[in-house]
Amino acid sequence: MIKKLIHRLMGKSAPESKHPFGKRTEIGPQEHGIDPSLVDERALNVVRTLKNAGFEAYIVGGAVRDLMLGLAPKDFDVATNATPEQVKGLFRRAFIIGRRFRIVHVVYGRGREHEVIEVSTFRAYLDNVAAEQVAGNEKTSKSELAGLKHAVDSTGRVLRDNVWGPQEEDAVRRDFTINAMYYDPETQIVVDYHHGIQDAKNRIIRMIGDPVARYREDPVRIIRAIRFAAKLNGLGFKLEPKTATPLVKSKALLAEVPQSRLFDEMLKLLQTGHALASIEQLKALGMAQGIYPLLDVVVERAETPFVKSALQDTDRRVGEGKPVAPSFLLACVLWADVRDGCAKRIKDGQHAHPALQDAIEDVFNARIGDVSGRGKLAGDMREIWLMQPRFEKRVGSAPFGLVEQARFRAAFDFMRLRAEIGELDMVLSDWWEAFSLANDDLRNDMVDEVKLEQQQQRAKTVRAPRAPRVHPDALSPAAAEAAPTRSDLPPDAVLGDGFEAPKKRRRRRRPSGRGAGEAPAQDPQA
Repeated sequence: MIKKLIHRLMGKSAPESKHPFGKRTEIGPQEHGIDPSLVDERALNVVRTLKNAGFEAYIVGGAVRDLMLGLAPKDFDVATNATPEQVKGLFRRAFIIGRRFRIVHVVYGRGREHEVIEVSTFRAYLDNVAAEQVAGNEKTSKSELAGLKHAVDSTGRVLRDNVWGPQEEDAVRRDFTINAMYYDPETQIVVDYHHGIQDAKNRIIRMIGDPVARYREDPVRIIRAIRFAAKLNGLGFKLEPKTATPLVKSKALLAEVPQSRLFDEMLKLLQTGHALASIEQLKALGMAQGIYPLLDVVVERAETPFVKSALQDTDRRVGEGKPVAPSFLLACVLWADVRDGCAKRIKDGQHAHPALQDAIEDVFNARIGDVSGRGKLAGDMREIWLMQPRFEKRVGSAPFGLVEQARFRAAFDFMRLRAEIGELDMVLSDWWEAFSLANDDLRNDMVDEVKLEQQQQRAKTVRAPRAPRVHPDALSPAAAEAAPTRSDLPPDAVLGDGFEAPKKRRRRRRPSGRGAGEAPAQDPQA
């Protein structure tokens, strides 16, 4: 106040705040045009529960942006002035997660149909210069970070940010203006501090504050900028030049981000329905290489027929509201390594199945590492790859066992993509599609038909003509002496030229230790 008075007396304008919180603006439904019917009922329930308990609560972030654009959001986040512990106490199935930012997951439903509403507490604005500094990162400085609420590393990257504050300070802590709006679904008021509505109308993706400093605070914002540019490009959105220009220079900051977090951000780039657009944005912005090693492989192979088909298939499934699994897409991206590694081992004399297993292990070591913990992701990828040779077996009990496997559908879709690019015969894909949908009687008929076809094929195989059999007594003494005997032949020689293999009588083995008709004991390891 005194500084303002001095500047006024001296005829100078007061300097602007370095980090203005912005002016609160409330926009009604006539201006923002949000359709209330697009709001998820469970997100509405979370807001109502918090408000009924005496707290502020708003839908926030990308959901508000999508609602304003007339899109149905896939995820809903809620922001409140209630602490994580207070939020958890209001819901039966709520879990506090995260260390860097503590948030609450409120869970509705079970299994594949479950939905998570993410609830965050308004964060206070704190100057990172005043934050407690640690020398290492999350892994190397766990003991130092224990109990700290606001901490940064030596580069200025925020490692802890759990100081709560008012809504206007929370708004300035968010990354892009179009993601910093708050919507109250009960009053239908949108609260905006940083001209997010104007930027949404102008189709601009703009960073709040200084982009260079914001990327330093959290380098993952670099990937988020690319993802939003790809997602909203079809609607005419462009990155503001000041937001886009520092991206390439800031890329080196990603080296300090934990690999697991980069892995998750890579999956968001590829599995939110805009995988191909994300790759085009990476190329256009000069970011095609150097973000994350596995992402480099995806970009490098994006134009190959198999990987391109997998990316297109992923985008299509997301657009249709179908689930997508990261294991499937990554299995497609790394299939060339597995296939070629297996072929090389077989050429070197290794049997097919162990050759495939060893090739898979090499690919995990070289491309995946331990970022996924070799857990479900790696297990699903391994099953998809190991099932591929089994699709060649269509007689006996093999098809019936394969179709009952838990990962059959994913493995089949993988095989179908291989057939579509010509790596396999399309007849094989069509047969398995029909087999998987058929009843037991039809499946038996299909297997019998394949068996008959294979028998006919073997019968048509042209065999080399055998020389007429001549008894040794019919030969002249000189010819009989020159003719080879069985002992002169190698063990695997084909008998002919005057010799006939003696017919061996197969002796039926009598079962030992059990009576006639008694079934053999089952192997407990089978």
